[in-house]
Amino acid sequence: MANGILYGVSVGPGDPELITLKGLRSLQQAPVVAFPKGIQDKPGIAQQIIAPWLRSDQQQLPLDFPYVQDIEVLTKAWQLAAKQVWEYLQKGQDVAFACEGDISFYSTFTYLAQTLQQMYPAAVINYVPGVCSPMAAASALGLPLTVRQERLVVLPAIYNVNELESILDWAEVVVLMKVSSVYEQVWQVLQRKSLLQHSWIVERATLPNMVIYKDLSDRPHLQLPYFSLLVIHVSHQLSVISYQ
Repeated sequence: MANGILYGVSVGPGDPELITLKGLRSLQQAPVVAFPKGIQDKPGIAQQIIAPWLRSDQQQLPLDFPYVQDIEVLTKAWQLAAKQVWEYLQKGQDVAFACEGDISFYSTFTYLAQTLQQMYPAAVINYVPGVCSPMAAASALGLPLTVRQERLVVLPAIYNVNELESILDWAEVVVLMKVSSVYEQVWQVLQRKSLLQHSWIVERATLPNMVIYKDLSDRPHLQLPYFSLLVIHVSHQLSVISYQ
C-alpha cells in the first residue's frame, strides 16, 4: 500500500473565498484535514477559514505550534506534529494541512514539511500556493502594492528598527509584517522620514473585523492586534497616479 500524500494548502489571509480552486479541491478530497491548533481551545485562523468547506466525514487534526521563540520547544512541537501526520500517511491516507496565507511565505507549514521529510524520508509532499497578506492588504486598500520598477521589501515581525531606517533609504515600497510589537518605534522612524501620510495599517486583512488606518500622522500609540501589517510607499509614486 502506497503512503498518503501531505498537501500543504494555502487558504489565504482570512476570507474563505480567497482559497484557490486547486486548494479547495485538495482540501475537500483529503480524508484528513490538519491545521494549527487555536489558542485557549478557540479555533485558529486557518481553521476558521476552512470551516465552510469541510465535509462532516473528514477527520480534523489540530496540531500544536506554540507561539514562542525557544527553538528547542519549537523543534519538539514540529516533531510531534510530523509524527501525528505520518500516522495517517503511512496508512495510505492523504492529509491536507490548511495554512493561513501562502505556504511559502513565513509559514508554519515549512517547518512541518521539513521535519516530516527529515524524520520520514519516504513522505511525499505537495505544495498548493495561494494569496498572502501583503497582496490582500493592498487589495483592501484599493492600491497597487508596486508600480513601474519599484523595489519591494517585506520584513517579518522581528527586525531591527535601525535596519528599517537604512532600508527606507533605498526601497520604494516596504511592508512590515505583524508590526504590533514595534509599532511605536516604527512610527517615530516614519515621522523622521516624513512618511506617515504615505503609510497604511491593515488589521486582519479580508476578515469581517478588518480595520484600516490610512494616515498615521496622529496615531503614534495604536494598540494593534497580532495580525496587523504596515504598507509604506516610500517613493510616493502613488501621489502622481489617481487611485481611489
